[in-house]
Parts: sequence; C-alpha cells; structure tokens
Amino acid sequence: MFSYPKEYDVIVVGAGHAGVEAALAAARMGCATLLLTTNLDTIGQMSCNPAIGGLAKGHLVREIDALGGEMGINTDLTGIQFRMLNTKKGPSVWAPRAQSDKKAYQFRLKWVCERQINLDIKQGLTTGILCRDQVVYGVETALEVRFLAKTVVITTGTFLRGLMHIGSNQQSGGRAGEAAATGLSGSLAAIGLELGRLKTGTPPRLVRNSIDFDRMERQPGDTPVPYFSYWKEELFHVEQSLESSTLIPSFPPDSVLARYGGQRDCHITYTTDKTAEMIRCNLHKSPMYSGVIEGVGPRYCPSIEDKIVRFSDKERHQIFLEPEGIHTDEFYVNGFSTCLPFEVQVELVRTIVGCERAEILRPAYAVEYDFANPTQLGHSLETKCCHNLFLAGQINGTSGYEEAAAQGIIAGINAARLAQERSPFILRRDQAYIGVLIDDLISKGTSEPYRMFTSRAEFRLLLRQDNADLRLSELGAEIGLLANRRIERTRKKQRLIQQEIARLDSIRLGTLPLSQWLKRPEVSYAQLEGKDATLSAEIAEQVEIMIKYAGYIERQQDEVRRFRTLEDKQIPSSFDYASIPSMRTESRQKLARYRPETIGQASRISGISPSDISLILVHLKRAGSTGEVS
Repeated sequence: MFSYPKEYDVIVVGAGHAGVEAALAAARMGCATLLLTTNLDTIGQMSCNPAIGGLAKGHLVREIDALGGEMGINTDLTGIQFRMLNTKKGPSVWAPRAQSDKKAYQFRLKWVCERQINLDIKQGLTTGILCRDQVVYGVETALEVRFLAKTVVITTGTFLRGLMHIGSNQQSGGRAGEAAATGLSGSLAAIGLELGRLKTGTPPRLVRNSIDFDRMERQPGDTPVPYFSYWKEELFHVEQSLESSTLIPSFPPDSVLARYGGQRDCHITYTTDKTAEMIRCNLHKSPMYSGVIEGVGPRYCPSIEDKIVRFSDKERHQIFLEPEGIHTDEFYVNGFSTCLPFEVQVELVRTIVGCERAEILRPAYAVEYDFANPTQLGHSLETKCCHNLFLAGQINGTSGYEEAAAQGIIAGINAARLAQERSPFILRRDQAYIGVLIDDLISKGTSEPYRMFTSRAEFRLLLRQDNADLRLSELGAEIGLLANRRIERTRKKQRLIQQEIARLDSIRLGTLPLSQWLKRPEVSYAQLEGKDATLSAEIAEQVEIMIKYAGYIERQQDEVRRFRTLEDKQIPSSFDYASIPSMRTESRQKLARYRPETIGQASRISGISPSDISLILVHLKRAGSTGEVS
C-alpha cells in the first residue's frame, strides 16, 4: 500500500454537485483539499434533468450563492433558459429555475475546480475509509493508494453498489456508462453506519428532428432574465448598480446566452389514453412492479408507471420537452421517467402528443443505490459513530442537485472548520431552507428520497428566495467564503432598502404616508406617486415586499422568537432517557437512538409527543438545580 506523500486537511470523495461545493468551500477557507473522483470528465455532471432550481430548490441555490458557493454563478453563465415560477402567488413561493446546457455546466465547474487555490483534483476509485478507534484519518483507492487527511467528506451520489434497471436487464453502475463503487459500502458499514437502499430514475432522451413541436405549447424564458446569483455586477463586468436603474447588457459577456444568441424554448405536451393503456398492459415487465427493485423511489418525482397507477382518474399527464444544450439535438422528456424494457419504451414515447415519430437516443432507466440513514448525523453533517467523517448529498437520502449542493457546502465548511479546530457552522430552521433540509434529515430521517418544498419551512415568508443575501451573506463573510466586495454590496443593499422605507414613511400623499399607499394590493412600487425612479429594480422589489407584507413578517418574527426558546435549549449528549420512567418506552428508545442536540430537534422526531418534551424539560430543570446531567 502506497501512502501519498502530501497530507490534506480535507478529502472529498465524489465530484458531483455535493462534492464540488464541499471541495470548493474547504479550499476557499484555506484548507489543503483533495477532490477524488472516479472520472475527471464527469465533474459536476447533470445525470438527470439538465435544469437547476424550481420550487424551493431555487431558494436553496440562492442560499448557496449567498454563502459563497458556486452553483448560482455556474447556472447563470451556462443556462439556456431562465424563468421565475409562481409569480402569481405571494413572494415566499416565487422560485427561479434555469434550463442548463448540461455540458457547458459540467465543463465550467471542472474549470473552476482546476483553478481553485488549495484544491487538488485526482482520478481514483475510493474503496475504503481509513479509521482507527472511531476516528477517520483518510481513504484508500482501488490502486492501493492511501490519502491521509484530518477530515473526510463522502458525496458518492447514486454510486454505492449502484444497480441500473431497464426491464429485466440489470447492469452494475451509478449512472449509464459508469461503474458502481462496490467496495466503499462495506467499509462504511464496518465503521458502524447503517445503510439502506433507495431508487431513482431518469427518462429517455429524444432526437430533435423526430419531434413535432408545432403540436406542443411553446414555453419561452422570462425577460428580463431572472438570474440566480446576487453578484450580477461581476458577471456583467460592470460597477455596482444598486443605486440606479442603469441598463446593462441583456446577457453576461461570458455566458452561453451571450455567445449563442439568447434563450431557448421548452415545450409542453401531454400523454394520451394510449400511453395509459400501454403501461397497464406492460406493468408486469417493470422491475418496480415485479418486485425486482427493492429500493424505495421518490414520492414527488414518480415514474410514468407510478403516475398511471396512482392517479388512474387523470385523463392525461403533463410532459415537458427540454433541450439538453446548444450543441446537441438531445431533448429531455421531463415527467416520463421509466424502467420498462427498451422495446416498450420505443413505442411508449410515440403515444405522447407530438412524439408520434420520436426516436430515442438514450433509454430511460432506474438505478438502485445504498444510502446512510441521516439520523446518524449531527447538524454539522459529521457522523455520530465516527469522528472526522462527513456525509453529503444523495448518500443522506435526498434527491436533486440543489439539495445535494446545499449539504455539500455545509459539509465542506464544517470539515474545514474541524480541521482548523473551530466550532461547527450550523444554520437554524428560521435562518435558511438549508437549515430546514438538514434538520429534517437528521431529526426525522427518511425512507424515500427527500425533496425540499416551501411547505416544509415554518417561516417561509422570512426565507424568501429574494432575500437570501440579506439573511446569509454576513455569515458567509464570517466563515471566510465571501469576498469583502460582496459583503459590502449586501450591506449597501440593506442600507438603501431601509432608507427608502423610511423615506416612504415620512412623505405624505394626501392624508396618508406613501408607505400606506404602497400597502394597497393594487398599487406597485412602479405605480407609486413619489417613487424614487433612480432605484434599481432589485431595491424597489425589496421595499415593496417589506412594506406590503410588514404585518405578516412581524408576526413570523414573533413566532421565531418563541421557536428559538425551545430551539436553543440544549440536551447534554450524556442525557439518560432511561432515567425518565414515566416516558413511553417507544419515545425513550427513539430519543436514545437519535440523540437530539436540542429540545427543538427532539420535538420534530416522528412519534415524540408534547408530553414527552415536557418530561425532558422537567428532568433538565431538576438536573440543572442539582448540578447533574441526567
């Protein structure tokens, strides 16, 4: 066994969306970091949908951007269509979404990683974790090379014992054309992690010239483009524009949009009666329904078989045809994932309106993979069973690039902080969707791929996609991820918002202050008499939201203060739940297994009742008065 001569602060295993954010975060915080991947050519690959953002997912991307992550900027520079979803509803559920050029997205992420100071990238298949006395100190690869480090982050996606299914055909692999990681699961289990099995799937890809787009509904992008990143001036190479409505170019000079003539359309179409009939006739050939697949699939991104079975009353199902990039004729059939045999898929896609002559370039398939129950992690994403080991992404039971990247940046930050002997960085549920995501995972666990929704957040009016920089950028600067010019921009933005709100409060139109006029639902800032026409759209939007929703925002802020009372109440790690005989046995067993860190976290464990929480509080109070822990 050869030990690599350079020792690292942080090793990240896997270079998908979680791994890239973890590695970049650690390196940018000054840690000597190694990113290990089985294939250097697939760093940041979009294995499924060539899109970023969407409902709640867009919030996560903007939070990653506000902290100093890469996903938002990379999307803005490689996207081919941008839309803001849900704009007919309240601002808490507005959500940016972008269609990406999948290869441009992937290649730019590789380019960013290659040029990042403190970051080494190496190709190699990780086969084992080096652990002594429950303390991790490195990894080993299939070439019998040992890489040593103070901390290790595992972000293996769907590759742990990955098994792909197309009808009765099975192939080992984490995604089409790439081998599975077969040895690492055993190593993780050997150090004490409990592993389970999940399943996900991807739809077929069709060739452009076989699709009749005239029979579909055109879905163009939005104008002006709703970019993800808060640092737009850097993308456009212009000075800060917060104080003016100065026109800037339509697209960033270095972007795919600028180089190739603007946004591309997606198209909406539908399944037919023939689709449902063919699926019902071939359901026995699906490995999901024949019992071959053991892993649990995503509830909120069901296969077309699941849709037909679970929603049999629906006459048709909506399908989106989405381009995979500028330099390819491949189209992604969003909403049509399946693992039926290829010969069935060939005829099945031709039952979709406008796809009667469609040709499949890549077949749909399902993939099963190992995951670790996330209740085995703390809020920092470090494992409870083994010190110095962090997990992030689909290995924790989540679905989606955005959920993975959100965990990745937190795991990378905390691996770096542990290597630097600093305290963990934790986001609360009232601070960020990232906090909600991680708290849900470690408190409740998951038996199916977890997807983020705005409904999972108790304080979603405070956690809007438009204010992630105001919520999180100061924290990004404190941990060393955000450059001074970016935090200064955020502070300036905050000042301008406050100044304009104060101005509208002080100027009267008739008998009412301008702010009271703006509260009216039919009056926008743009229509307001006495508005400041020099303000940028970004500032004007914030002012309007803060004034129109002031009462609701204040109410949620009061709720947060009450929430924090319980959330901040710590439970000692040595707390003995067995010493509370009046608590139900089931509750004692769950609490002892999950070891919640706070009263708030304990209250969110499935099956834990308010009376259980009251008993813990009474016991903590007694212990505090006697100076005992349990």
